[in-house]
Amino acid sequence: MTGRDVGGRDLTGTGTAEARWRSSGLLAAFPRVTPEELRPAGRVVVVAPHPDDETLGAGGTLAAWAATGGLPVTVVAVTDGEGSHPGSPTLRPAELAERRHDERRRALAALGLPDAAVVRAGLPDAGVAGHRGVLTDLLDGLLRPGDTLLAPLPGDGHPDHDAVAEVADDIAARHGVARWHYAVWLWHWAEPDDPAVPRQDGVAVTLPATAQRAKHDAVACFTTQVQPLSDDPRDAAILPPEVLARLLREVEVLWRTT
Repeated sequence: MTGRDVGGRDLTGTGTAEARWRSSGLLAAFPRVTPEELRPAGRVVVVAPHPDDETLGAGGTLAAWAATGGLPVTVVAVTDGEGSHPGSPTLRPAELAERRHDERRRALAALGLPDAAVVRAGLPDAGVAGHRGVLTDLLDGLLRPGDTLLAPLPGDGHPDHDAVAEVADDIAARHGVARWHYAVWLWHWAEPDDPAVPRQDGVAVTLPATAQRAKHDAVACFTTQVQPLSDDPRDAAILPPEVLARLLREVEVLWRTT
């Protein structure tokens, strides 16, 4: 997860309160499934626009799958997240990118996926839309029959997420692989009655307590995002408690594209 006000939706502030999502009944309306019911037989390829998106969007599900053993996972790291703190007086973009890469590695280990392959595309943070061809070529050469693709939900609201969703959908359809979508920014800018929130083809994956703990531990690994880099306002935490409340639920909503 990266960005402040980067165009498109309003991604600033703390966003829609989790209490509003819960009181709306929307989350309860999605059919409940267990992680085992969705567990793929083959490799899972998770496409993450920024370091931590795979954890925030589907980390609990991945942890539950990993706990059953024998799950090959590849994470496509589209950007290195160097733009999360523009103008930071503490970390230069290159330093931040390496910190975030290391945080992801520790987070994957916390999810029970220490051996997950991470493929770094190195596309510019907040600039993925201008490099769709690079991502297309990468995924085209990576996907194979039997894979399951996890990618951002189309219309998630961040330009990088939306560009990644578009490319991932096109490539997955071309290769005929199953695909699921996760949301990160949608929970921030949307309201429960917003027609942009898909009601169809979504399920709420009920996370066992062990998977919930693993996801909490994994999110805590992203110290550059959950803690301020310094007291300077430009170094403020990207994921304060109000934001994390929406991303650390006991369920993860995933949408299936057929």
